[in-house]
Amino acid sequence: MSTAAPNPATIVIFGGSGDLSKRKLVPALYELHREKQLPPETAIVAYARTGESDETYRAEMKAAVSEFARTKPVDGAEWDAFASRLFFFRGDLNVPKRFAELKERLQTLEAARGLPGNRLYYLAIPPSAIEAVIRNLGEAAMVYKVDGGPWSRVIVEKPFGRDLETAHALNDDIASVFRERQVFRIDHYLGKETTQNILVFRLGNGLFEPLWNRRYVDHVQITVAESIGVEGRGKFYEEAGIFRDIIQNHVLQLLCLVAMEPPVAFEPNAVRDEKVKVLRSIRPQTPEEILADTVRGQYGPGAIAGQPVFGYRSEKDVHPMSLRETYAAWKLQVENWRWAGVPFYLRAGKRMPRRVTEIAIQFRTPPIAFFRKTGMARQEPNTLILRIQPDEGIALKFGAKQPGTSMKIDTVTMNFKYSEFFGTSQPEAYERLLMDALNGDSTLFARRDEVEAAWELVTPVLDAWRDNPPPDHPNYDAGTWGPEAAVALLARDGRRWRRP
Repeated sequence: MSTAAPNPATIVIFGGSGDLSKRKLVPALYELHREKQLPPETAIVAYARTGESDETYRAEMKAAVSEFARTKPVDGAEWDAFASRLFFFRGDLNVPKRFAELKERLQTLEAARGLPGNRLYYLAIPPSAIEAVIRNLGEAAMVYKVDGGPWSRVIVEKPFGRDLETAHALNDDIASVFRERQVFRIDHYLGKETTQNILVFRLGNGLFEPLWNRRYVDHVQITVAESIGVEGRGKFYEEAGIFRDIIQNHVLQLLCLVAMEPPVAFEPNAVRDEKVKVLRSIRPQTPEEILADTVRGQYGPGAIAGQPVFGYRSEKDVHPMSLRETYAAWKLQVENWRWAGVPFYLRAGKRMPRRVTEIAIQFRTPPIAFFRKTGMARQEPNTLILRIQPDEGIALKFGAKQPGTSMKIDTVTMNFKYSEFFGTSQPEAYERLLMDALNGDSTLFARRDEVEAAWELVTPVLDAWRDNPPPDHPNYDAGTWGPEAAVALLARDGRRWRRP
């Protein structure tokens, strides 16, 4: 992961007036500007269908940055300096002529600002529009493939396809214009501090890596829970569901970081090679095994934080008899020397009691109940918890004797929080990832073979679910931890889900 200041570049955001740009991208770029991490010449050009001028776009983004930036309040002088970097270009993504005109605008802007022609294209657009933008960039000769001159890079937002076939086709479209090393497939979870710290925690400390295997680990749980519903994204969720939206990318990325072998070097392809090996090591499942080792759920009416909320079928743009899943659980086996026999339990859900993303590594219990004569038949297992959000940190649960004359053991927790220890607000994930892309560091981005290997695992699940519709949706109340079938999934193995 890069820490150097990037070379000056032009950042072109397709979908520059969209929700992602307002909430994440422009606020992240403002923070990088404020911290003097962007060279003074760097320009940001928003390409969008709606808008009037540079000035109106700057006013619109000032409101967005004031609401969503990490640092508040927005300083007037600092904003003015940042706003001078912002430019607007109105155009339709499907019209080749507008790309030729965009090229002329960029060349004029780069000459005026002394920019060398380096360009980072960010596709903050719907998946259906990606092919047209890639094609139009290529036809307008706006992508440099040669070495030693100005560089061209493209950031592509998830989802990377809907299944293996569409992912392969999307990658072919991108490869027709960009080399693989120019492509940055972004998953913002990989920019979070605790996610990055997984490898540091494992490989930078002699205490834990010797325990990170089947001899000492009983099982691993990865949870991505959200208290919100689909938040006006009913149309998207009717097409995608939580398995495509969360499990296929975020959760499998976290699994790879937990399960991967130490890379030969801490450089992009070495790290990504090991992640691909993990995906290739996951045991394929038959349709019957898929139905036994997965659980689907959909939330009905309930309450969150004491406030009543309606069910998924009452959300905007959702079919009143929808069978789309808003909860999914999946049991996987990583069949390699390190993890053979250690199950990985994955789950993601909407309308859970609280928002939390965590990885829990539960260790094996001692082989003998040494303290059984004290009335303690079974000691609580040691658990290492890596909290990704919202309260980023690491916790370790272990047994300790209670003070007093009798032998009583209680479970205690050693708790590390980033905010308490380091005392400063942590960079947002997009700040880190944008900086890495500007520096050409692809360590935290997905490679083509990694994306397609994930879809090779996920597509059979989607096919099995399609052929066997769920009979019981909705099957969990909003504000609970999911359907009873998810509890049974672990109970049959003698285990239970953690309650974060």
